[in-house]
Amino acid sequence: MDFTLTAAGDILDQPAILLTILILTALAVAYVVRTITFALLRRLVRGTAGSILVERLCMPALIWLFVLFLGMETPFVEAEPAASFHERFTMIVFIAALGATLLGLMHVWADHAMRRFQINVADNLAARKALTRMRILRRMGASFIGVTTVAAMLMAIPGVRNYGVSLFASAGAAGIVLGLAARPVLSNLLAGLQIALTQPIRIDDVVIVEGEWGWIEEITATYVVVRIWDWRRLVVPLSYFIENPFQNWTRESASIIGSVFWEVDYTVPVAEMRARLKTFLAEHPLWDKNVVTLQITDSRERTMTLRALMSARNSSQAWDLRCDIREQMITWLQAEYPNALPRIRAEVSGGGDAPSSPRSEGAST
Repeated sequence: MDFTLTAAGDILDQPAILLTILILTALAVAYVVRTITFALLRRLVRGTAGSILVERLCMPALIWLFVLFLGMETPFVEAEPAASFHERFTMIVFIAALGATLLGLMHVWADHAMRRFQINVADNLAARKALTRMRILRRMGASFIGVTTVAAMLMAIPGVRNYGVSLFASAGAAGIVLGLAARPVLSNLLAGLQIALTQPIRIDDVVIVEGEWGWIEEITATYVVVRIWDWRRLVVPLSYFIENPFQNWTRESASIIGSVFWEVDYTVPVAEMRARLKTFLAEHPLWDKNVVTLQITDSRERTMTLRALMSARNSSQAWDLRCDIREQMITWLQAEYPNALPRIRAEVSGGGDAPSSPRSEGAST
């Protein structure tokens, strides 16, 4: 029995083993205390606004408890170099706790602010502006806090700090290479800041990028995800929207004007067709009752081109409205004025001459 106690005492006298035991003990106790405390807090704030604060500060609370119990163990570590290592380690964890707390508080503020805005409503322009700005700034803020925290933790280690100072003092060529390599990342970060302030794009904007029509689904710190109409995803660097032209159909308003074209014969009754278009639109639920017109936009040798303009609340409704009106008008022409549709004409002269060449193109009648 005495031998066992003596062996255990000799093991605990070794600084590395003692430090490991103390650090693991502090972490285990902190984890248990945090788990019990936050389980009670979750029950108290369930269904309230405080639940966001509890969830976001769960990890910072663990690190702060870890720092607390490490500080309580300081009297047990007196011999050098174990005492210096324990002190530096506690400082590093303290810096991590500060960074995690700042990050958690920033997320709490952003989550609380974004809950006030809803984009699943008809008039969501102001909400999309606010959400876009807050999401980009939150990601950039998280990146800044993370980089600053890691840098401060490294500066707390004398060996790493001295090595870093000497490295930056003697690495001229390496610094140039590193700057060139980091240029795309820096350009995207600057583009993200510019997009957050000027907002050429926002969450749920309808855009045409690289010939693809879709919605802005996500804006991160370095890239944008565009949800294409057929559910594909187009991932574009943030700098693209600063350096290249693109179409934004919802920049100021989601309302848009759609057009429908018909190639018809010269015998079509344009005035009656215009009246019929207004009747169709008046009965259609997707028309916003703002724009309606029918004009002859081109006249060729064999046919003329009619263009109808109609407005809708957004681009998706405008597409469906155009398709419906195109079908209804063609069906009406087929039933009421079949001869007004494009047809092939031929002239037959007397004396058995062959028919002349067709004078028009289209479906024969």
